[in-house]
Amino acid sequence: MKNISIDDFKVTNSISLKAIPTAIDLEASEKKKEKELNKLREKLSEHQDIMYAHNKYSVLICLQGMDTAGKDSLIREVFKEFNPRGVVVHSFKTPSTLELQHDFLWRHIIALPQRGKYGVFNRTHYENVLVTRVHPSYILGENIPGINSEEDITEEFWEKRFEQINNFEKQISENGTVILKFFLHLGKEEQRQRLLRRLNKAKHNWKFSPGDLKERELWDDYQKYYEEAINKTSKPHAPWYIIPSDNKEAARVLVAKAILEKMHQIKDIHEPQLDEHVKQHIEKYKEILSKEGS
Repeated sequence: MKNISIDDFKVTNSISLKAIPTAIDLEASEKKKEKELNKLREKLSEHQDIMYAHNKYSVLICLQGMDTAGKDSLIREVFKEFNPRGVVVHSFKTPSTLELQHDFLWRHIIALPQRGKYGVFNRTHYENVLVTRVHPSYILGENIPGINSEEDITEEFWEKRFEQINNFEKQISENGTVILKFFLHLGKEEQRQRLLRRLNKAKHNWKFSPGDLKERELWDDYQKYYEEAINKTSKPHAPWYIIPSDNKEAARVLVAKAILEKMHQIKDIHEPQLDEHVKQHIEKYKEILSKEGS
């Protein structure tokens, strides 16, 4: 398999999505990519067990991408070796009536992972500067003071929202949440093929909605606003990675590799030491339990 540096996919300077390829050749067969992914997810699972016992850090994985980018299958394949107690997935849909009674970050805040656990956001708080940017009328449903019409939703409003997102991520990062954000960068032609497959395979028909085609017509708007959001919010404590996603297997390997490398950079995650009193009497406890079986 091709030797790659995951840092090549991290956003550290201003980027143009048009200049970034949506496909990558890892110089490996599908079988080799699956084998590599299996190694990575086993290591991730082992590390998560230690992190769970250590109980000081949590990890927030944010996944964004156009429809059909492969978010659901990536979650299934990357985290399949995790102990179920160690990872919680949240898929954020259209805000509910209850959620609209709070600020736009509320539903994401209450879904943050506990210490020792991974939280995966399938679509994230960034929907509030993406979908709402493409469809500003959605903002009116938030009932924000001073926002009475679309004309009230100015550039200043969006700048303030980016500031709020950056502040939110900085706060949770400073309190022990490791944040990794992945944009699954899909080509428009590849999306067309995937939508066709949904229609051609009866068992996948349920995934298709006519709304998918309406959103596809707004492709350029979404790309513009994704680019802006990534450029304004990729920070050292909460970096964005742009993952070429025309090939799902390659994308899964890259995401798993990025997570594992980041976790290995945190040097103070270790299994807790056994209490000294327990350690001194461990043979006694063994003897008690052994006698019970006699």
